[in-house]
Amino acid sequence: MSHSSHLLCSFPLFQGLTADEAAQIARLTVPRLLPRRMAVFREGDEVESIYFVANGLIKTSRTDEKGNEQIYSFLKQGDMFPLTGRFDAEVSPVTATTVVETSLLALPLRTFEQLLAGSPDLAFKMMGLMSSKIRELQDKLLNFNQRGVEDRGISFLIYLAEHFGVKRGEEVVVPIPITHQELASTIGFARESVSRLLTSLRKEGIVQVSRKGFVVSNLQALKEKVCVKENCPHCRSLQGVRQG
Repeated sequence: MSHSSHLLCSFPLFQGLTADEAAQIARLTVPRLLPRRMAVFREGDEVESIYFVANGLIKTSRTDEKGNEQIYSFLKQGDMFPLTGRFDAEVSPVTATTVVETSLLALPLRTFEQLLAGSPDLAFKMMGLMSSKIRELQDKLLNFNQRGVEDRGISFLIYLAEHFGVKRGEEVVVPIPITHQELASTIGFARESVSRLLTSLRKEGIVQVSRKGFVVSNLQALKEKVCVKENCPHCRSLQGVRQG
C-alpha cells in the first residue's frame, strides 16, 4: 500500500477501506505542501476540491464588515474540509489558511461527489461528520451566549489542550502558535481582555504561552476555573471525578 493510501485509511471518512479501494482513491488525490500562513482558498472562492490534512494545521476564518478576522476552527491531521451541506455551485463561506507548514491531500470536488454517489457507506460517514460539525457549532454558540470573556477564553484553551495537546508528564503541550489577537478573534473579545486573562493564568502557574504555542501546567486547575453551567461538559466531567 502506498504512502497516500495509508494516509487515506487514517481519515475517519475512509476507515474500513480495503487496500485496493484506498489505492484507487489515492490515485485521484493531489498532494500539496504549503508554507505557513498560506491561503488554501479564500472566502467567496468556488469550492473546487475537498482537502484532507495529512500533517500540519489549518485555521478557518471570516472577515466581518469592519475588516476584523473571526476564527471559526482549527483543523489538524486527520481532519477534512470544507464540510458543507451541498457542493453544487457552492462557494466557500470561510478562508482556510495554514498555521504552520502543512501537507494536504486534495480530492477534486466532482470526483468526491462521484465517490459519495457510488458508495452508501461513504455517504453515511459524510453525514455523520457533518452532524458532528453542526453539534460542535451549536455548542460553541451556546457557550458564547452564556459565558463572559474569562470563561470563553479558558473553555477555548481547554478545547485546544484536549484536542491538540501532547502529554508531557503532568503538562500538556499545545504546539499551536496562536497570538493574543487570534485568540481574541476566536472568542469574540478585545485583545486587551485576552492579554489580561493570559497574564493572570501565567502568574498562577497554570498556562505558559510562547511563540511556538502554549503549555498547560495543570489542566485540572484550568478546568476548575470554568464557572459551573448546567450544560458545561467540563463541569460534568469534574462532577464525575468528585463523585467517583
